[in-house]
Amino acid sequence: MTEDLGLPAGAFARLDETPDEDFYAPPRLVYHIDDHAVAALTAFYRTVLPAGGVVLDLMSSWVSHLPPETGYAAVIGHGMNAEELAANPRLTRYFVQNLNRDPALPLDTASLDAAMICVSIQYLQQPVAVLREVARALRPGAPLVISFSNRCFWTKAVAVWRALDDSGHAVLVRRYLQAAGFAEAEIHRLAEYIEDQQDPMTAVVGRAAAV
Repeated sequence: MTEDLGLPAGAFARLDETPDEDFYAPPRLVYHIDDHAVAALTAFYRTVLPAGGVVLDLMSSWVSHLPPETGYAAVIGHGMNAEELAANPRLTRYFVQNLNRDPALPLDTASLDAAMICVSIQYLQQPVAVLREVARALRPGAPLVISFSNRCFWTKAVAVWRALDDSGHAVLVRRYLQAAGFAEAEIHRLAEYIEDQQDPMTAVVGRAAAV
């Protein structure tokens, strides 16, 4: 069993087990979802992320998809490529860390008003450990938005993700959040798949438990 999820051994194995630092070394300054999915996610962030708050963009890149008209006290970025993070104009500061090797976040307890993980949850080999760290850093009741599409780097996605469809991914992410101690875990369909011409987009929102 793995991470209190009732999954068999090998659930978090990957086809490519070479070091993540090597895979993510080349900067990828491209969108990983289509324009429609980006617009749907930005609109959703507008309703969930608190304006003026301190926000964590975990597993980020050169773009955060935040509403352009909304200001935040701080946007803290994390990722695997410093060049991508440095190119992200919304980040006030950032750090590079391999969460599959070290899930402990260098963030103070109850220091965040919101967090998000965009199209990256499928790469975590210790998802519950990482999400417990996010829960620790969030203020009580603060949201974590985990969004995903049907796109991914297939060889770096964990086995359980590769075995499931979009609906199964949503249920899996909800299980991650529940196992990590989040008080809520709601599934939202943001954009539907349309015959290879439009990406689907799903968000699962967890809320940090009240003290």
